Amino acid sequence: MVSIIIVNYNRKDLLRQCLDSLRGQSFRDMEIIVADNASKDGSVDMLRAYYPEVKLIRNADNLLFCKAQNQGIDISSGDFILCLNSDVMLEKEYLKQALNSMNSDAGIGMVSGKLLRMDRKIIDSTGLFLGRNRKAVERGYGEIDKGLYNKPEYVFGVSGACAFLRKTMLKEIKDKYGYFDERFGMYYEDLDLCWRANKKGWKAYYNPNAVAYHVRGGTAAGPDYSGGRIFPYIKRDLKRRYIINRYRCMIKNDSIINFLMNLPFILWYDIKIWCYFAISSFF
Repeated sequence: MVSIIIVNYNRKDLLRQCLDSLRGQSFRDMEIIVADNASKDGSVDMLRAYYPEVKLIRNADNLLFCKAQNQGIDISSGDFILCLNSDVMLEKEYLKQALNSMNSDAGIGMVSGKLLRMDRKIIDSTGLFLGRNRKAVERGYGEIDKGLYNKPEYVFGVSGACAFLRKTMLKEIKDKYGYFDERFGMYYEDLDLCWRANKKGWKAYYNPNAVAYHVRGGTAAGPDYSGGRIFPYIKRDLKRRYIINRYRCMIKNDSIINFLMNLPFILWYDIKIWCYFAISSFF
């Protein structure tokens, strides 16, 4: 069984499209869990009226991504977990293709499909990588899909927007802060999880035949790396969280020797990000 966990916060429109894409999957042995973070847009009423198969977790407050995802994982029954943003829609063979990849190697704990934008031309992610500046790098981000990433291969990790995970791996890497570190709330939580998994010897695999579509920033204003810009659309309090979580991720996972080897790249990115933060504080 695959347990699909969706965190929702006031995005009834996107959630409905996401759930409809799950109903259209060729692989049917699944359960769907929606953790709703105190939505006020009628999301809960819609779920009860049109999606009775969904297991609903109704939170009284907005717990952000990590804690709500952990709630879903805790009550899940599946051997595999798909952590899915409500702004993602899956092609009908997504689950089948992801499972095929998992079953090809018992050491694979994470699978990434080809995540495209809604125009079906621009790449959103073909796997998550760790930059030398210790920033999360979505491979192919913003590029036109010209077939460059059509080869199945091992990668570093998977995007948190659509992360297919082996539950055995999640149980092994869970620490006192949860599967997803609840201190992060949102931003860098996927890189942290993938980094911890790599350190435990788990592998991540990219399958280009598992295709999904992502409304970038649909669930929360997120960083836009196009044109070299640094998170121009994140609110001030979330910018602070974004910066702190990068440091938290390094402190948790980096070795001293690797940190020192990459220090010039880290410092150069720090200069850029703090200058941008200082300038944007006036607007």
